[in-house]
Amino acid sequence: MHTAHANDDTSLPRSRQLRLDLLHTFEAAARHLSFTAAGAELALSQPAVSRQVQQLEASLGAALFERRHRALVLTEAGRVLQRAVQDSLERLRDAAARVRAGAARRQVTVTCTPGFASFWLIPRLAGFTAAHPEVDVRISATLAMADLDRDGIDVAVRFVPLAQGRGPRLFEEAVQPMCAPSLLRDAARPLRRPGDLARHTLLTVEMRGAPTTADWEPWLDLMGLREVTMAHTLRFTQYAEAVAAAVAGQGVVIGRLPLLADLVRRRQLVAPFRSPAASQRGYFLTLAPQGAANPDALAFLQWLQGQAGGDTTPRSP
Repeated sequence: MHTAHANDDTSLPRSRQLRLDLLHTFEAAARHLSFTAAGAELALSQPAVSRQVQQLEASLGAALFERRHRALVLTEAGRVLQRAVQDSLERLRDAAARVRAGAARRQVTVTCTPGFASFWLIPRLAGFTAAHPEVDVRISATLAMADLDRDGIDVAVRFVPLAQGRGPRLFEEAVQPMCAPSLLRDAARPLRRPGDLARHTLLTVEMRGAPTTADWEPWLDLMGLREVTMAHTLRFTQYAEAVAAAVAGQGVVIGRLPLLADLVRRRQLVAPFRSPAASQRGYFLTLAPQGAANPDALAFLQWLQGQAGGDTTPRSP
C-alpha cells in the first residue's frame, strides 16, 4: 500500500507537499542564481526569497543551492528540480496560449467608404450581429484604397466605375438632388426643374484638386447640364456632413441611392425632380485571401448580398 502512494504528493503531510508559489520562487532564483535578482523580478525582498527556498528545501528534504560567498550554485538536486520546473512552466505557457486562442473573439474586418458605412451598412449591422452574436465586426471606413493583406482586411466594399468593378456587384448607384421637405414646400423658391436650383444653397463635398461641384458632375452629365449655378455654396469635407446639412434644411445635396434610401423612406429627404439617374458607378465586393479562409467573413459576405437584394431605388415624389 505504501508503494502505491510513493509518488502521490497528496499522501504526504501538508508541510511536505509541493507548493506552486515556492516552485515559482525557486525557478526565478535558479535562473538568476541570485536571491536578490529573483526578488526584484517577483516583487519580493531578498530575505523573503531566501525563506521560501528554505521552505521548499525542507519539504523536499534536500538542499537545492550551495550558498557560497556572494554566490549561489545549484546542487545536483537543484538542477534536477530546475529542469522539471522549467519544463512544466513551458507546458503551462503553451496550454495557456491555446486556451487564449480558443477563447479569442471571432472577427470580420471590413473596409468601405465612410458614406457607405454611415448610411447603408451601420443601420443594418444589428441584423448581422443579432444572428452572429459571437462575431465582432470591425469597420474601416476610409476613402483610401486599403491593402487587404497588409491591413488584415477580410471583406472590401469598393466604390468604382462599373467598368472597373471586380467581384460580385452589390448594387449600382443612382444620383439625384435631394433636400428637406421644408424646401420643397417653399412657394417663394419652387423646385420643379433643374434651373430652380439657382435660388438655393449648394451643398457639396470638397475633393482635392477637383472643381467645387465635382460630386454633382455625374448627375449634371446625365441631365445634359454643363454646370449648376446656385445662390450660395456650403462645402464639407465629408459626405455625411453635407447630408446632415440637407436634412436640416440648409440646402440641396446630391443624393446617392441606395445609400440615402432610408432617409427618403422616412421623409427626411425628398427628391424634387423626377426619376434618379444611373451614375455608372457601383459597389463591388472583394473577398481577401484571409477572408476566404474565415467562415465568418463568408457569412458576412452572403449577408451583405442578401441585404442588397432587398433594396429598391425609390422614385421621386
